[in-house]
Amino acid sequence: MKTIRHKDSSRPAPSGELAELRARLAELEETLHAIRGGEVDTVMVAGKEDSQFFTLEGANRPYRVLIESMNEGALTLTGGKLILYANQCFARMVKCPLEQVTGSSFRRFLSAKDLAALRPLIKRSAKTGSQIQVMLHASDGSLLPALLSIRGVANEGSKEVIIGMVVTDMTEARRNEELLRTFTQRVVQAQEAERGRVALELHDGITQMLCALIVHSQALVNKLAPHDAAAKSAAMKLSGLAGKTVEEVERISHHLRPSVLDQLGLVAALRATGTEFAERTRVAVKLACVKLTARLPADIELTLYRILQEALRNVEKHARARRVTVRLTLPNACVQLAIKDDGIGFDPAHHPARQNGKGGFGLLGMRERAAGVGGTHQVKSSLRAGTEIVVRVPLPRKIRKPDEQTDL
Repeated sequence: MKTIRHKDSSRPAPSGELAELRARLAELEETLHAIRGGEVDTVMVAGKEDSQFFTLEGANRPYRVLIESMNEGALTLTGGKLILYANQCFARMVKCPLEQVTGSSFRRFLSAKDLAALRPLIKRSAKTGSQIQVMLHASDGSLLPALLSIRGVANEGSKEVIIGMVVTDMTEARRNEELLRTFTQRVVQAQEAERGRVALELHDGITQMLCALIVHSQALVNKLAPHDAAAKSAAMKLSGLAGKTVEEVERISHHLRPSVLDQLGLVAALRATGTEFAERTRVAVKLACVKLTARLPADIELTLYRILQEALRNVEKHARARRVTVRLTLPNACVQLAIKDDGIGFDPAHHPARQNGKGGFGLLGMRERAAGVGGTHQVKSSLRAGTEIVVRVPLPRKIRKPDEQTDL
């Protein structure tokens, strides 16, 4: 077994000793060359207080051939994120020569934010594996979306933890996800256009015919003789049934494309929907909305309205709630819609939204609608503690934050 002694590069060299610096540089180059050639089994890093030995499992040639043939980056790191081994694929990802990757710190390829998120995962990785998505900073300044799969590696004879890491390039996955999201938005737009067409046909066609039926039924009632009580009663029931049908058609038409949203704006549409829901289901709805000084963009208004519709539909079907609170606020240049119920709730860890990776169609639809306007969608719930859905969408600068709110 060949062992190379490597001095801790953090130790400052005495000023002016150029010859010693050159010697240390030559020693480092020899070390890296030996590691790349598979000639080294162990590296000893001499620190300020003591020395540490690291066994390079990747020095075994069959193992190296396997790792080098991977289409993913492969690394082994010390607990302090010193790169003991890296394959060529990872070097290509960060656009850096392999000899400049091996022996350097993994920190150089991460932002401070990603590094802070990675640190606790590395501490836990000795017992359980974990994954995290980060943006790798390549040597030319470009960014690469990557998935880090982290796992502790056995390091016999040493207390120092060795970290094994597989780095997956997520560029193609991100591109496919964006294409899918674009396609989803086109489907949503087509659905909205079709809903508008159907709503118009219901209002201008079916509703008018039903109204004509009511008029004729009432005329028939008036023409019937007073002594023909049975026929008169049947005609009156027919007129009443036609009237209820008109109300139901108007309700369906309103849900398909609410004219109040187009004419009066988001707050009025939320209020009308909450009132209709409370009257129909007997579930109390409290609405607290900021007073908007200007109309929101049409796509944002429609998105928030549809999300409220779907959330109330879930409350009606599943929540067994007695009360729903809806709040519309404008925090930090965003519009936020929060819908909270006092129902039975659910365990997010065992919900279909978690188990199939996509979610039920209701939650998935809300999430995709929010993403379509650049927003976020969050669901908070626990058993017997209700559910809260929070949607936040960035606003154009021209929308100013008001200081008033209205309550329903």
